[in-house]
Amino acid sequence: MTHAEQVIERAMAAVAAARRQRERDQERRRRTFGRIQMSPPLPMPKRGLQLSLKLDGRPARDEAPAGH
Repeated sequence: MTHAEQVIERAMAAVAAARRQRERDQERRRRTFGRIQMSPPLPMPKRGLQLSLKLDGRPARDEAPAGH
């Protein structure tokens, strides 16, 4: 086998190894990211709409029952 043939053989082996590695990485990413469920985007509120900010789960003062 000539030197040129040896160089070509080593290059082809390196290309094959890189392809196997890339395919393994693609499969791993497909398995990992395939499990992640993306939720649809939330609808945007109309401009100028005041949103309530109920952080503790209690009703806001203007929604409290009469007598309190």
